[in-house]
Amino acid sequence: MRLSYWLLLGVLLVPGLAGSIQARAQGMLPGAEFAIDCQNGAAYRLSSGPVTFPGDIVTARLHLSPRHALPVRLIPMGQGYRYAGRGVWLDGIRDHALLYRSKYHPVACTISRA
Repeated sequence: MRLSYWLLLGVLLVPGLAGSIQARAQGMLPGAEFAIDCQNGAAYRLSSGPVTFPGDIVTARLHLSPRHALPVRLIPMGQGYRYAGRGVWLDGIRDHALLYRSKYHPVACTISRA
């Protein structure tokens, strides 16, 4: 019984450790967290998984409420950025952004590192 327990534990943990070691060897950095404070009084959070360069977030999750996170993807723009998900997008330049939760009603927001 104990031998099978340790074998199962080893099978479950080794791939996770190997992936973590491989990510660090490839120059991957831990994910980033950004706070989005909007003029309507709402505060949201944008969190990502591991990134290759600091600030280079390609996919992330936009937390619209404590229990609702929406996957978003970076769409490169000319001078700014756009994170778009299903029915929601965030257009911005540096720390100023517009959050669109519906098509014609943007809300001005400020982005900061959390």
